[in-house]
Amino acid sequence: MTSLLVTGGTGHLGRPTVNAFRTAGHEVRVLSRRAGPDHVVADLTTGDGLAAALEGADVVVHLATSLRGQDAQQTRNLLAAAAGVKHLVVMSIAGIDRIPLGYYRTKLEVERLVEESGVPYTIQRATQFHDLVERVFAAQRYLPVVIAPKMMMQPIAVEDVAARLTELVGEPPVKGRAPDIGGPERLSVPELAHIWKRAKGSRRPIVGVRLGGKVFRAFANGEAMVDGPAYGRITFAEHLG
Repeated sequence: MTSLLVTGGTGHLGRPTVNAFRTAGHEVRVLSRRAGPDHVVADLTTGDGLAAALEGADVVVHLATSLRGQDAQQTRNLLAAAAGVKHLVVMSIAGIDRIPLGYYRTKLEVERLVEESGVPYTIQRATQFHDLVERVFAAQRYLPVVIAPKMMMQPIAVEDVAARLTELVGEPPVKGRAPDIGGPERLSVPELAHIWKRAKGSRRPIVGVRLGGKVFRAFANGEAMVDGPAYGRITFAEHLG
């Protein structure tokens, strides 16, 4: 049994990952700013309580992320308290070195900080989650049509990512990047929209659009997908079902 500390353990990926770790027999604590069952209270953004939170943890799994641009500072604070950690597993995103998106540049900075920290580590990149694709379509619920950019994606289920992370915490640190993982299908966003439409019983037409700019051109060129065989097994239709 390994003692694990998980940051971001209450998020979309964190919840199934924590469940997978416990099913595998690991002792799991969740880093949180709020008290709760099996929670340890600390603040990644300020660093308050991190040293105490990491005491006794063999492996730290860093899933926390912030859309407010705090990822790099949170990672610096975590690394400053992680001197005795035997293995730091960090979740990242496929294609961040090929897609010029601001959030992706921040994730690259996180990877660099981890690589230079001296803490034994493994970085796992994955493609976008099924949940994200679903939310993009659901956010358009008040529009008369469903707008779907003409670009390729290879979405993966969070349950499949959780399974891979469970494998990694039982292995020695890679001291680099593990092979990127993606979902079982490579589909265009209009194709994904039609799958979502059927699953939700929507009658709105799907409108495929071509978007300009370097970011969307990179997505259209397949830069968000992974090379080699897919890791994930759960399709987008199965996720919706």
